[in-house]
Amino acid sequence: MIGRSGNPTLNEETFANQGHYEGQERMTIGGTVNKSFMALALLVGAAVVSWTMFTNGYNMNPYMIGGVIGGAILALIISFVPTTAPFLTPIYAIAKGLFLGAISAMFEAKTEGITIQAVLLTMCIFMGMLLVYRLGLIKATSGFRRGIITATAGVALVYLFSFVLGFFGITVPYLHDSTPIGIGISVVIIIIAALNFILDFNLIEEGAEHGAPKYMEWYGAFGLLVTLVWLYIEIIRLLAKIANRD
Repeated sequence: MIGRSGNPTLNEETFANQGHYEGQERMTIGGTVNKSFMALALLVGAAVVSWTMFTNGYNMNPYMIGGVIGGAILALIISFVPTTAPFLTPIYAIAKGLFLGAISAMFEAKTEGITIQAVLLTMCIFMGMLLVYRLGLIKATSGFRRGIITATAGVALVYLFSFVLGFFGITVPYLHDSTPIGIGISVVIIIIAALNFILDFNLIEEGAEHGAPKYMEWYGAFGLLVTLVWLYIEIIRLLAKIANRD
């Protein structure tokens, strides 16, 4: 059950069910921010290493495959066993960093400057959504949550079908195309990913208010990292589609 966040790693039950006890350190927003920066630093560091290896001619396929598969396994473990977040979130960040560094270098080799554009756009959208949330311009109402959850699940299913059909040489129409429709699909997915931040911020705030255990700060950081990575990948794919039309 996904719960109140479109991000499947963050939901109301996750925080509420952890409980809290007298004398136990509690989750705070400031602590979650610190953990998020630490996880992001690890991801960026691993991405730089992976990027450098790619540009030096190393075969990055094992690192990319390992990053995707390893990241998926770690994400499942963290999602179902939040107490592992303090230990596994840093490893998850490194795994995704290795993947992102290599794939970013591949995009950069085809379109110079695309990576810095994708990074800047990702950071701007993240900061913009944080500002919108803090100003209360978009509220995580029950209707809003249901809409984002449904949209996120729909995107996940489309990508899953695309992945499975790819083994049989079948491609999903428009999903990876540089046509106006393909670009439009990417824009819609980016909007859905960005709106997930509103739910993530809301759930982290509720976790702090509920007095969730301290380790949930790492879990909150993990959830934000999941959305951030998704957003970056969608943005760089969109930029690549636009570049292919030139």
